[in-house]
Amino acid sequence: MTDAKTRLLARRQELTGDLARIEDQLDDPAPKDWEDAASERQGDEVLEALGEHDRRELRAIDAALARIADGTYGTCAKCGGEITPERLEAVPTAVFCRTCAA
Repeated sequence: MTDAKTRLLARRQELTGDLARIEDQLDDPAPKDWEDAASERQGDEVLEALGEHDRRELRAIDAALARIADGTYGTCAKCGGEITPERLEAVPTAVFCRTCAA
């Protein structure tokens, strides 16, 4: 579990930094030129979508860290069976075993 926790914490730190950079870019003043402003808005929409994806992943990581803390990490939330180490290696935020996830 320690390796999983280390990986999750590292990814969490990476996402937190990404979100800070996205927020910083979104706070930049809009260009005065109409065409530049339109282009900037399109870029902002992409940044907002990336930010939302990162926030969802961050929530999944926080939930996985909570499961590590309470001792339920690696236990399927649906059937109560074990989530294989291979699955947790591939998807460290997995909540369900392979069978229940299908």
